[in-house]
Amino acid sequence: MNEEKSAVPAWEQRFRAARVSLPDWAEEAPDRALYVSNSTGTYELYAWDRAAGTHRQVTDRPNGTTEGELSPDGEWIWWFDDTDGDEVGVWRRQPFAGGPDSEAVPGVPAAYSAGLALGRDGTVVAGTSTDDEGTTLYLRRPGAAEPEVVYHHEEYGGVGDLSHDCALLAIDHTEHGDAMHSAIRVVRTSDGATVAELDEVTGRRNPLGVACLGFAPAAGDTRLLVAHQRRGRWEPMLWDVATGVETELLLRDDQGREFPGDLSAQWRPGARSVLIEHEYEARSELFSYDLEKGELSRLETPRGTVVSATARPDGTVEFLWSSAAEPSAVRSTSGAVVLRAPGPVPPGSVPVEDVWVEGPGGRVHALVQRPDGEGPFPTVFEIHGGPTYHDSDSFAAGPAAWLDHGFAVVRVNYRGSTGYGQAWTDALRLRVGLIELEDIGAVRQWAVDSGLADPARLVLSGGSWGGYLTLLGLGVQPGDWTLGLAAVPVADYLAAYADEMEALKSLDRTLFGGSPEEAPERWRASSPLTYVEQVRAPVYISAGVNDPRCPIRQIDNYVERLAELGKVHEVYRYDAGHGSLVVEERIKQLRLEIDFALRQLAG
Repeated sequence: MNEEKSAVPAWEQRFRAARVSLPDWAEEAPDRALYVSNSTGTYELYAWDRAAGTHRQVTDRPNGTTEGELSPDGEWIWWFDDTDGDEVGVWRRQPFAGGPDSEAVPGVPAAYSAGLALGRDGTVVAGTSTDDEGTTLYLRRPGAAEPEVVYHHEEYGGVGDLSHDCALLAIDHTEHGDAMHSAIRVVRTSDGATVAELDEVTGRRNPLGVACLGFAPAAGDTRLLVAHQRRGRWEPMLWDVATGVETELLLRDDQGREFPGDLSAQWRPGARSVLIEHEYEARSELFSYDLEKGELSRLETPRGTVVSATARPDGTVEFLWSSAAEPSAVRSTSGAVVLRAPGPVPPGSVPVEDVWVEGPGGRVHALVQRPDGEGPFPTVFEIHGGPTYHDSDSFAAGPAAWLDHGFAVVRVNYRGSTGYGQAWTDALRLRVGLIELEDIGAVRQWAVDSGLADPARLVLSGGSWGGYLTLLGLGVQPGDWTLGLAAVPVADYLAAYADEMEALKSLDRTLFGGSPEEAPERWRASSPLTYVEQVRAPVYISAGVNDPRCPIRQIDNYVERLAELGKVHEVYRYDAGHGSLVVEERIKQLRLEIDFALRQLAG
């Protein structure tokens, strides 16, 4: 048995090793928790009775389940039921102790989810999004058989939060048409009347976003915790929706300086303080801020990335942490490891190095990992998705697999990435994709000039938006890349827009400054299909046939054109949506990519 285990490559062990998410807990029953784990080989929801020390698998579906929520009293587990990853579904619920599932809100049609809020008195708000009707928020009152519409608009929006007494509902919306910068409306649940509005987009030349972070968890408290961008980055503030009073939290570090990067916050129990998360240069740290005293205190966490955190009623903070070299675990500020998945801990990997490269739009931050040996190495540029996301110093099985096969790995936080200020995130507008490729190209040149990367063995790779940039890069920068690996990509942007979910259509109109009919040249200039004739490198594409984000038809269009032109390519289609929640499927996909890369580089 031991020999059999040792024969499994380390990179496969990392994928198969069980993982857990940060457990969520019920507001009125904090010993009842809900988390996601892949311990059965598929990502599913699990209930954890912390007092009894028992764990129970809640969902069991062929393609996995990750979206779930506990009712405030801890009696019910809500989970979103879609079909094979298509993201169209309804909410179901199951008793915490186990039992049959039932449709949670009869009368709400199957649709894309636009959020969920569960009130302490039984009030429910469920958000839906459809291509034909836009966003609709349904409210079901305690004891009512049928839900009623409390909000509707053709532009994308979503459920923010219910107040502690369920009298108020906060809504994040983009009625102004800018999907990158939300506004907040607060309405009374009794009649849907607007109580307050916070809109820093309408009428502004330089729009600023705001986002709902949650109502104060205290009776009679009408303060809403809000994120804003008034100083060019995300920061928290308090907004009393009853009086209109805004209280910005002017946070400073140990030397009295403003924090660079982005700051987020969440309420701590009792609403006298908030938990602060600071993200900067691909790493994160935690603080607690006393609202009455105005004092900020650091919470000790290892150097790396806090993926998520939660403040417990006993005063501790639990957080999911990892670094590129060390796998994740749920830890506590008490010093304990709160929850670790059963089974062996996955093998570690190589720490990241920070590299800063001068690009056409400013300094570009890249994370570099080197395999054993002397360079130059075959090098994978692993491009992150989003685009409003960033690569971080956190554990990832994919890059570690490439390192095990002798490849260096470079990850670029191009313009459009989060964590470097609003201007950096917003910079990709109008020249979509082309802006990011300029930054990736600058880091590519550094990698070759520094001796890290072998210019004859350069792999451009990514999933989702990273897959889009891969295909676009192979056409726009054909002499720079030896081969490309694109997972669930945008390949034909015009067809993608026609078929994708409405929330992404709204984002695309914002990025391009209009629809394909309103800005045809911009859309054409940013579509990989436009440049397919210039592609020289072999191309590998994988796609989920039920993907609502990067639909299969537009990928087929690109693949058909590759075939017509006689370009070297391989395609793998699988029965899921925007990626897979099945561990063996993920291993299969990466194995195929590695095999393709090794064959093509050898040839």
